[in-house]
Amino acid sequence: MSAPLTGIRVVSFDHAVSVPYAGRLLADLGADVVKVERPGGGDFARGYDAACGEVSSYFAWINRGKRSVVLDLKSADGLAAAHRLVDTADVVLANLGPGATARLGLDGDTLRGRRPSLITCELSGYGEGGPSAGRKAYDALIQSEAGLLELTGDGDVTARAGISVADIAAGVQVQSAVLAALFHRERTGEGATLRISLLEALTEWMHQPMLYALGTGRAPARSGGHHPSIAPYGPFPCADGAVHLAVQNEREWLRLCTTVLGDPALAVDERFASVRSRVEHREELHALLHARFAGLTQERLGALLDEADIAWSAVGHVAALPRHPQLVARARFVGVPVPGGERVPMAVPPVDSSAWPPPLDAEVPALGAHTREVLAELGHTAEEIEKLTG
Repeated sequence: MSAPLTGIRVVSFDHAVSVPYAGRLLADLGADVVKVERPGGGDFARGYDAACGEVSSYFAWINRGKRSVVLDLKSADGLAAAHRLVDTADVVLANLGPGATARLGLDGDTLRGRRPSLITCELSGYGEGGPSAGRKAYDALIQSEAGLLELTGDGDVTARAGISVADIAAGVQVQSAVLAALFHRERTGEGATLRISLLEALTEWMHQPMLYALGTGRAPARSGGHHPSIAPYGPFPCADGAVHLAVQNEREWLRLCTTVLGDPALAVDERFASVRSRVEHREELHALLHARFAGLTQERLGALLDEADIAWSAVGHVAALPRHPQLVARARFVGVPVPGGERVPMAVPPVDSSAWPPPLDAEVPALGAHTREVLAELGHTAEEIEKLTG
């Protein structure tokens, strides 16, 4: 049983998060992903933190299962080797700075002019044309520009999302587009030139709050961990921890009042009788819930919520995720070797397939770990390899 992208080579000129994440998703599906890094340090995301041996938590997360090749694209020999590598690729990915791929002859138009069956995908911050085309872009900047910061936080305090949502949104779009292009090539023999921007990828995810703001004349209120337009929907403290509950309709509200709160009359209290009225009287509602939940342990409160058929979860902690009972029971983590460190726990890809196995033997590559191997595959002599690797 082989993975669906076995035999597909992806060459990626990338750094940071967005395109490396897309490449890792393709590697999870069996692609041979060759990551081209610069000499002297490689992808600058390697040094974001020191959480995983010699590499950062970011780098370990999005670069497992790849091969790392160091080439100096500023030198004639290094650039020539890069083009030779590209000539063996099915897919070429890039998220270099504005205009960089064109200067290096690695842009989609140039590469596909030589080989129309090639699939290329370039990610930029803002897309081609328009007043922002030449600007650099990073995740938090795009979160701000797309309006996500306006929605995230509590009251007057705004906050960036706790993960790189713009980069992740773009990475998923890159993977999806590449898979569609491979299917298109399978049917027609033609490759594709794909272009995606961080701003437009996150804009796709911003549709609902945008439509809400346009339709109501105001952006959804910042409400911390609570839903801006549904109540009660959010985290609530109890005697020994907290639970996150979600009441989405009046049937659930009635059951919460009857079984959990022990006060059926609350269900018809005009302050709380509808979703809108509960949102309008959120502070009073929360005060009632806090008072009731304060005397209940998480286990007891959870049992009552289950009895009432109310959706809820424990309020978890990031470091405890590999020990989550459900994930442990389903064996969803595997130890992955990292450069200069011990194995670190990483999640198995979330899709279970009857047609291919999950990648359980992937490693995080050290800088340039596969340079000689890949150059030899390209037919470079030992002398040429020595010259290129210095």
